[in-house]
Amino acid sequence: MDSNQDGVSQNTKTYKDAFALFDKKGTGKIPVEHLGDLLRAVGQNPTLAEISDLQDSIKGSEFDFDTYQEIINRPGGFKPLGLPDDYIKGFQVFDKDHTGYIGVGELRYILTSIGEKLTDSEVDELLKGVEVTPEGNIDYVEFVKSILDQ
Repeated sequence: MDSNQDGVSQNTKTYKDAFALFDKKGTGKIPVEHLGDLLRAVGQNPTLAEISDLQDSIKGSEFDFDTYQEIINRPGGFKPLGLPDDYIKGFQVFDKDHTGYIGVGELRYILTSIGEKLTDSEVDELLKGVEVTPEGNIDYVEFVKSILDQ
């Protein structure tokens, strides 16, 4: 068996293992609302809109392994998280004085209002353990690195 085939079989095993973890009842089916978590568990990074579209494409309230494999192997389906520098450049737009810091309130506004909007509780979870200066600012480079290293 060449390494390419071995890699494919390893991926299939990973996909089967992840599917089995989410198949809590052992029925060979998973509730459609767990699709996003399952895709993330195998390293995919779908947006909330993509997850919603994929869920809408599934007939019924559950899906089986074959449907899951079709979704995993969809064209353009795997999107890597991106590099820290990409996110840091995004925050630099809001750092008018080029200090390397952004206000916690401004960060919360950005995360809950722009792009893939997070809920307040999701932002609270992201900010756990983030060092805030006495002025209420955070080092956004460290913030990005802490998120992408998790």
